[in-house]
Amino acid sequence: MLRLGKREFGAREPVIMAIVNRTPDSFYDRGATFADDAALARVERAVAEGAAIVDIGGVKAGPGEEVTAEEEARRTVGFVAEVRRRFPDVIISVDTWRAEVGAAVCEAGADLLNDAWGGVDPGLAEVAARYGVGLVCTHAGRAEPRTRPHRVAYDDVMADILDVTVGLAERAVALGVPRESVLIDPGHDFNKNTRHSLEATRRLDEMVATGWPVLVSLSNKDFVGETLDRPVKERLIGTLATTAVSAWLGAQVYRVHEVAETRQVLEMVASIAGHRPPATARRGLA
Repeated sequence: MLRLGKREFGAREPVIMAIVNRTPDSFYDRGATFADDAALARVERAVAEGAAIVDIGGVKAGPGEEVTAEEEARRTVGFVAEVRRRFPDVIISVDTWRAEVGAAVCEAGADLLNDAWGGVDPGLAEVAARYGVGLVCTHAGRAEPRTRPHRVAYDDVMADILDVTVGLAERAVALGVPRESVLIDPGHDFNKNTRHSLEATRRLDEMVATGWPVLVSLSNKDFVGETLDRPVKERLIGTLATTAVSAWLGAQVYRVHEVAETRQVLEMVASIAGHRPPATARRGLA
């Protein structure tokens, strides 16, 4: 059982996490949801299309202009409070690596802290424990936040992913984070080259076998673009193919830009696997 905010999800129930960037320089939407009105419209649309979680981020993942903790909080805290007021049932996640920002957004109503940089600030897990919220434990290859991989190498990338993410998850639970609210994430593209991310996808069932719910953040990433030689705006098909494989291998939470398309893929895979009946089944019966 996965429990986040007011919601509980069964082991085979796929969950969509919609990306809401509060940044002027995000790699995909180039600041399309930086303004409050646009970001709130994005939340409303994502929820209507089937997202159970909205993931709010105030700092671009890649290199760029410096964003202080104070500026990150300015971009996220008030917005979290407004989303909480307007959408009381949605699960609010905040993508941050900083404990001080994590505490501020939890005060504002966040349900989940998405630590995409792999515990670089160990205080973030302590914040999650103090507020009783969920935590995403990500493999970032021990990289510093907002850095790109350079000639990174692993003897066994999945072994390293398991060692790091399971270790972070166990530490979180030991600190007091509810076990049913901890997820692990292989961290596609984070301190990995394209071959590493493809291998992490291919071996995703090894993460699922640990018993921790697995979150994947695949949407329009560089490993998809390099695999298919496609620019950012032409990576949807590759993203959805990777989503289908990840669903078949047992991932549960999907952090995405395109909610409606992802939902169709997840429902189709669930029906093929026998976990979901067809929405209609008239063919050959009339």
